[in-house]
Amino acid sequence: MNIQIHSLRFDADKKLLDFVTQKVNKLSQLSDDIVSAEVFLRLEKDDERENKVTEIKVEYPRGPLFARKQSKTFEEATDLVIDALKRQIVKQKGKMRGE
Repeated sequence: MNIQIHSLRFDADKKLLDFVTQKVNKLSQLSDDIVSAEVFLRLEKDDERENKVTEIKVEYPRGPLFARKQSKTFEEATDLVIDALKRQIVKQKGKMRGE
């Protein structure tokens, strides 16, 4: 799977990039059909504590899947996005089987 990671309004360190890559790679365990994933890590300008946003777009045979979550840390937001995408993949696989 091809993974592209973009950090907007900040420079992501190697530890964060490795964490995100590892999490996104786990999606391929659910489905071999995933072509690529594009990850956007963004710092929101507001002064709120939950100003870290992770967005992931996954290229999937039945159409792209997308999830966006906001949290206190990029790691937490990434975990939430991955969980949302897992649910979407399971739902898509169910539709493909005719459930």
